[in-house]
Amino acid sequence: MLNFSKLKDMEILYVILGAAAILAIGLLLIKIITALSKKALMRTGLDESMHKFIINVLKIVLYIIMIVVLLGHLRVPTAPLVTVLGAAGAAIALALKDSLGNIAGGVLILANKPFKKGDVIDVAGTEGIVDSIDLFVTTLKTFDNKVVTVPNGTVTTSVIVNYSMEDMRRVDCVFGVSYDSDISAAKDVLLAVAESSPDILMEPAPIIGVAEYQESSIALDLKVWCETSRYYDVKYYLEEEVKAAFDKAKITIPYPRMDVRVRE
Repeated sequence: MLNFSKLKDMEILYVILGAAAILAIGLLLIKIITALSKKALMRTGLDESMHKFIINVLKIVLYIIMIVVLLGHLRVPTAPLVTVLGAAGAAIALALKDSLGNIAGGVLILANKPFKKGDVIDVAGTEGIVDSIDLFVTTLKTFDNKVVTVPNGTVTTSVIVNYSMEDMRRVDCVFGVSYDSDISAAKDVLLAVAESSPDILMEPAPIIGVAEYQESSIALDLKVWCETSRYYDVKYYLEEEVKAAFDKAKITIPYPRMDVRVRE
């Protein structure tokens, strides 16, 4: 006679051993696939943050596949489970639409590369150095050492100014001189100051001209080019040296004055 109890025990043992095998092989395959994927991504030239995102998504998909296979082996109906997961996924997507928008924004940033870590950018009214690009947010460090976290959804819908993308940057300064001043002499002084700085490039050549006639002064434009990394050094140099040069050349920098008359 058949020993049904023994057969049942064997069947249970088969299920347990099979589940253990699926789990062990599945975890091993996930480890191998992610390792191979990392090596493949290293050859693509994509940003490292993009690597992490792709690997994390791949792991989630592989774990879901392993769980579905495991449940199928355990004879748990997977069709209702998939339906429930789909409905739950739709509900979660609706509830987390802003977060998903940030994830999509992170993917766009990493794929399009409008900036990278270390770049100086202006986004959503904040100027700073890109400290990190994560899945949900981009972190900036401002020049006064504040840490600003901007949601990626906001980043992708805002105008982004990247000051580090080009090797050269133009420095624009405006200096006011009195109406009694010799404009040609003032322009010569500005050019001499520009030529005195080793950080200012002579090609493209500096641009100097009258910008506008203001209430108490004539505004002169000085536009020079420099390496992007030297922008603030050049700007501060010009602001300081032009004042000293104007004083030496007896060129007056006017300021608004108000005459007050008292009637008795």
